[in-house]
Formats: sequence, structure tokens, C-alpha cells
Amino acid sequence: MNNNRRRNFRSRPQKNSFRRRNVSLASNNNNFNNNGNINFNRNGSMNNIHNVEKTMQKFQQLAKDAQSNGDPVLAQNYLQHADHYLRRFNELNDKKENFIEKQKNSEKNVSEDLTNNKSIIQNSN
Repeated sequence: MNNNRRRNFRSRPQKNSFRRRNVSLASNNNNFNNNGNINFNRNGSMNNIHNVEKTMQKFQQLAKDAQSNGDPVLAQNYLQHADHYLRRFNELNDKKENFIEKQKNSEKNVSEDLTNNKSIIQNSN
């Protein structure tokens, strides 16, 4: 082997390939920034009611700390963020309640259908 020759660079496969997302940039999906990265919301953090509640409480605590440090502008900023997450939290709660209500209604309808079918079968015999 000639030791004076520079070797060509060969990229090594990434060991943490699970972190890399292979997404086609040719698709017309609005979830991409100009550089092709997926938006920060890709993991569904705004759809998890526990994460939203935790974030809301974090901003409320930051607002209290800023107020105690004598910075009312920063405290107001944090309170506006907390208010945003409170509205999102209420939205998710409403969706959850509606979903549970729909499930109960569908289960009720299924049980009524079963009892109706049993009575029809018994009457036909």
C-alpha cells in the first residue's frame, strides 16, 4: 500500500440510526421547514394532556419567580404562555370527555342491539 496517498473519505453508517428519520423531501407536506426538518411538534407533545399540564405549571412557576424577582414584564410573558397551555389543556379535556361519552353511547347501542336480537330469536322459536 502506498502510504503517501490520501485515502478517500468514506462515511460510516450511524450507530444511532433510530434517531434519524428518513423522510422524503419531495412530498408536499406542510410539516417541514425550509431545511426539511420536521417541526418541533412531531412527537405529539401538544396532544399529550400530561405534558401540556406539566408545561402549563412550569410557566406558572416561572411567572411567580419573575414576579418575586421584580420583573413584571417577564412575569406577564410567562403568564401568557401558561394561559395558552391552559386553553390547550381544556381542549384536550373536552376531546377526552367527548370520546368517552361516544364510547359509552356506542356500548349502550351495542348492548341494546344484542338484547333486541335475543328477543327476536326467542320470539321466532
